[in-house]
Amino acid sequence: MKDAEECLDIEEIRKEIDAIDREVIELLGKRFTYVKAAAQFKKNTDGVKAIDRLNTMLDRRRVWAEEFGLNPDAIEKLYRDLVGYFIEEELKHWESKEL
Repeated sequence: MKDAEECLDIEEIRKEIDAIDREVIELLGKRFTYVKAAAQFKKNTDGVKAIDRLNTMLDRRRVWAEEFGLNPDAIEKLYRDLVGYFIEEELKHWESKEL
């Protein structure tokens, strides 16, 4: 991978962005495996939703966003959407274990 300042043209920049996005998506897939694994430790749908944990996690992501010069509102929205999806999937996974 090149640093952004090392790229000589827009194509190199796009190539690096694509590589980063692929890594991000790969890591999200890995994160999802942990979400599914967590389902085994939850006793009910409230445990799956874990509202207090969600709020604590979002607060931490906002701090991290600021540390990296990103808009905390945008990062919170991104994580709300992502975690909302993962919660839906975890609920499906958790409920299938109960059947």
